[in-house]
Amino acid sequence: MPAAHRKPRQRSLSGQTARTAATLALASAAGATAFDGGTAHAEPDLSPAQVKAKVDRLYQEAEVATDKYNGAQEDADRARKKVRSLQDEAARREDALNSERQRLGSTAAAQYRTGGVDPSLQLLLSSSPDRYLDEASLVDRVGTRQAATISRVRARLRDVEQLRSRADGQVSELRTKQRELARQKKTVTHKLGEARDLLDRLSPAERATAQDTAAGADRASRSAAGRTDPTGPAVEAPSSRAAAAIAYARQALGSPYVWGATGPNAFDCSGLTQAAYRAAGVSLPRTTYAQINAGQRVSRSQLQPGDLVFFYSGISHVGLYIGNGEMIHAPNPSAPVRIAPIDQMPFAGAARVA
Repeated sequence: MPAAHRKPRQRSLSGQTARTAATLALASAAGATAFDGGTAHAEPDLSPAQVKAKVDRLYQEAEVATDKYNGAQEDADRARKKVRSLQDEAARREDALNSERQRLGSTAAAQYRTGGVDPSLQLLLSSSPDRYLDEASLVDRVGTRQAATISRVRARLRDVEQLRSRADGQVSELRTKQRELARQKKTVTHKLGEARDLLDRLSPAERATAQDTAAGADRASRSAAGRTDPTGPAVEAPSSRAAAAIAYARQALGSPYVWGATGPNAFDCSGLTQAAYRAAGVSLPRTTYAQINAGQRVSRSQLQPGDLVFFYSGISHVGLYIGNGEMIHAPNPSAPVRIAPIDQMPFAGAARVA
């Protein structure tokens, strides 16, 4: 095994760090269950239109929570990588420390053969040399060559201790991120459970009406929201990357909405736009509230195919504009990835990323 990833022989990163790193691989799973019996029950006198309004609201609230979940997941991933990086660096530093101590051991052996071991080397080669290395008089007791080696050992020991401390702090931050991850996951599953319970109380025909998410639109607009092909002539994308992103999104038409998913077989709204532009060679942040700041802001009147279009005051939904007033987006669990008019939701802004 390469030295960069070897466990230190003298002292590992602390039992707490090692145990925590092992058990926190995906701690979000521990909090993944929904509220027990927490789904709401529809009032018996709710009309299909009222159910639809409540379901639409729950879906939007779930999408806000999904965005927070995605952000927490991103933070947790970064924290986990930082923990691993610190652990690897500490292992490398301890390897270097051990090499220095071995050299000192060779010196001690030579001194023993010639008449005894210097007391200062005995201290350095003991099981806990740390407390002795802060003594300023130590270096004065040995020769210049040994003093330089001892100084290096002292510096390496301090480096390792600092790395251990940073790793422990990063693990603590990771635990905090994972708790937030679990909390947001519980919120999402609860909201979706409420919506599912409301819809289950309707007849099939009423449920089909209530699940139509083109809120406030007329019948023709609602029909348009479920199209898989635009009715108007295709509008040419202004760049090859925008064209590649749209091509990816078209291939995703009909894929199911799954919150937290980034493809290739299922998506949430920002997962779809991220995957589409990843296929085009453009890296986007994971969340809608970060994606809107990832490129140049454009007004609605300036929209071009490939622009990201955002909705609601909290910037909680995003789609990929394809021209003719339409976008490809992943709506919610009741509908797959599809083409829809951008005026079916409150428009909040747009960004050009390619």
